[in-house]
Amino acid sequence: MDLNQLQEASRQMRISILRSVAEAGSGHPGGSLSCTDILSALYFGGVLNHDPLDPELESRDRFILSKGHAAPALYAALAHTGYFPVEELLTLRKLGTRLQGHPDCRLLPGVEVSTGSLGQGLSIAAGMAAGLKLDGTDQTVFTLLGDGECQEGQVWEAAMFAAHRGLDNLVAVVDRNGLQIDGATEDVCDPGDVALKFSAFGWNAVEVDGHDIEAVLDALQAAKADRSGKPSVIVAHTVKGKGVSFMENQAGWHGKAPNAEQLAVALAELGAADSTEA
Repeated sequence: MDLNQLQEASRQMRISILRSVAEAGSGHPGGSLSCTDILSALYFGGVLNHDPLDPELESRDRFILSKGHAAPALYAALAHTGYFPVEELLTLRKLGTRLQGHPDCRLLPGVEVSTGSLGQGLSIAAGMAAGLKLDGTDQTVFTLLGDGECQEGQVWEAAMFAAHRGLDNLVAVVDRNGLQIDGATEDVCDPGDVALKFSAFGWNAVEVDGHDIEAVLDALQAAKADRSGKPSVIVAHTVKGKGVSFMENQAGWHGKAPNAEQLAVALAELGAADSTEA
């Protein structure tokens, strides 16, 4: 896809996120909207080697959503790339659905690992990357973390392990939106300069505007191609609730569904007020 197509994919994913969370009456729109452009670059930009028609493809790259509460964004990416019907997104969090509040690998194709307990995704990704190294394969493992999640000690144990093992087939992306459920990350437990911290742990670290899809795409492609003996991290500076004016930079929208009136305003801002886009 070209840049315009990637931006359109992001727009459609944001519409899907809002519709599904509103239909469910619960969920996490803020952190889902902040990482949408990252997932657009990853899934639609040709970075991730995957096949919706063959989710267990042996040569596939792996993606782990460590910040599992952003499941609406992952589900939107999977649906819009063909893993399941887009219409199914409206079953989010409903009884009997495959679209649980956090991803469940037992239910949904394209989900590598069930996630939700914050701080664990990087460890899982590092273990997968180490296993692929032992198998002598060339696949890359990608994982997306939240910046509040980086307050968890397990993240830094995994970072140390990955550098020690030279896991240059591991790429972490940190959604650095500066907010978590209790407010600003700097007020709750300031993670400081996340890129500098990863660098100190022996990682290749870069920072990008997480809503500049071209910059994100370039960073992902470069990190995937780098086999210098170090894992890579991309610290993506984002806006919580991106794309919806009344949600942007508001911690209160971390885990709250919009009502019908708010949904209408949000969809209008995304140019979908009178459309049937899912």
